[in-house]
Amino acid sequence: MTIAAIIPAAGQGVRMGTQIPKQFLALSGKPILQHTLDVFQRCAAVDEIIVVVPANEMEAVRDFATSASKVKQVVAGGEQRQDSVRHGFEALDADTEIVVVHDGVRPFVTPEMIEASIHAAREEGAAIAAIPLSDTVKKVDKEQFVERTVDRDGLWRVQTPQTFRYAVLKEAYARAAADAYYGTDEGTLIEHLGRPLKVIPGSELNIKITRAEDLILGEKIAELLARG
Repeated sequence: MTIAAIIPAAGQGVRMGTQIPKQFLALSGKPILQHTLDVFQRCAAVDEIIVVVPANEMEAVRDFATSASKVKQVVAGGEQRQDSVRHGFEALDADTEIVVVHDGVRPFVTPEMIEASIHAAREEGAAIAAIPLSDTVKKVDKEQFVERTVDRDGLWRVQTPQTFRYAVLKEAYARAAADAYYGTDEGTLIEHLGRPLKVIPGSELNIKITRAEDLILGEKIAELLARG
């Protein structure tokens, strides 16, 4: 039975404010997406990788993805993230056991975190990486005035990897399509389905690079990790 990773990287990077989509910006001398693929290539538990990118970038990604022998296909993304991940899911073989979904712009995930998510998904059906909130949380109105302070007890910030048994994710997509439901992540689809969703520890270093300041922070993290 195959363990497959879907790497959605089909965004246009509007919040980054650059002409180049954020997943192709350089981080320590190579594209952010390449760093992410390198981690999944090193993870012994992962058998194959599906990369989802903008249609006009498919050939370019195929060129630099050749260094990752586990990359099985590069497919075109959809209108929204959920569509893009579903396109990747549809490229998987039906005998796939476990599906790992991980943002292409989270380059500091570790093989250990991926393996922990696989173990949890195998046991529970669905698992997501997350970290508990440590900052005070405020509910703010449309005019940006504070309405109230929200109790942060039990609140977690969700990351990827998000990992599922193949059959569970397939059922979640079918339910979402039937209900015309769009979620912000795959974990939300599992909630909509009414299935249990296990949380595994994420990491403060597992940042999603979406803004210019994230790229600056990413360079510092990469520098520190390179030093060991």
